[in-house]
This record gives sequence, structure tokens and C-alpha cells, in this order.
Amino acid sequence: MKIDLKKLTGANVLRIPFSDTLDLSGERLYGAYPFQSPVQISGEVSNDSGVPRMKGTIKTIYSTACARCLKPLNILLTAEVDTLLSDDPDAEEEDDLFVLTGDSVDPADILVPALILRVQMTYLCREDCKGICPHCGADRNEVDCDCEKKQIDPRLAALRALLDSDPDKGN
Repeated sequence: MKIDLKKLTGANVLRIPFSDTLDLSGERLYGAYPFQSPVQISGEVSNDSGVPRMKGTIKTIYSTACARCLKPLNILLTAEVDTLLSDDPDAEEEDDLFVLTGDSVDPADILVPALILRVQMTYLCREDCKGICPHCGADRNEVDCDCEKKQIDPRLAALRALLDSDPDKGN
């Protein structure tokens, strides 16, 4: 969806509202395709004392898995943007300035990167998630497995044998 900014130069139009649904199901992030739900964008482009300004919101469900127990999670992600639009090619792009390449703007070009910046590297199903057992694969949130809590690296087993030997026996 492109918004023609020439419409804002006239005295009759002060705001151009927009609303759209995006499909980001093909967007790959951290080796997965987490945006399987529709992405909703809405907002407006306005003439703010002769300078175009875009205010908008983007929201969707981010599908991922718990970083410890691998249970599926659906996280509501929302990002809001309030940025000035500049057609000056020499202007440096900052947090509150978006440099235009023509006389129109696609709100998705501004809002989608803002949404992706809101994504965290890891999510947990709950703060005290115990994860899965690295030996038997049991979900420690649901069952207590009988695996030894302190596993010894096989490369260090010879050192463990030295610690377990009794010095009084003269080994």
C-alpha cells in the first residue's frame, strides 16, 4: 500500500489514514517462519507544519517455542512508530526520521522493521520453566526424571576416579 504524499501539500487534506493486513508468513527469522498470523497495520500520515509525519501501529501473533522446554508459544507483538518523513537524500536516517526515495511512502517499509526489532532472542513459557532433561528428554515441568542430577563428562571420568579414591587405603 503506497500513500501519495503529494495529497498532503494541499490545504484540504491534513491527514491520510491507513489500515491494512500484511502477510509475513514467508519472513524468516532465527531459522523459523514465526509470522503465521496476519499482521495488522494502522495509522495516519499527516502534514505537521509542512513536514510529513507518520504515526502507526503494527501488531501480530509471534509463533515460537519456549527456549527451555520447547512448548509452542504465541506471543502478541506490537510496535508503535512516530516518525518524520524527509525527501532530503543527504539526511541521515535516525530513529525519528525516515528518508523517502520518492513522492510516496509504504507504511509497511517503516512498521515491519519496527516490529522485528521488538522480537526477543528467546521466550519462556514461564519464568520458572525447568526445561527438558538433557539425558532422557523428559519435560521437567511435568515429571521428575530419575537421571543423575550431576552428570560427569566422560572425558573427565579419570579425574573423578581420583577424587573418589580413599587416600587412607593407599591407592
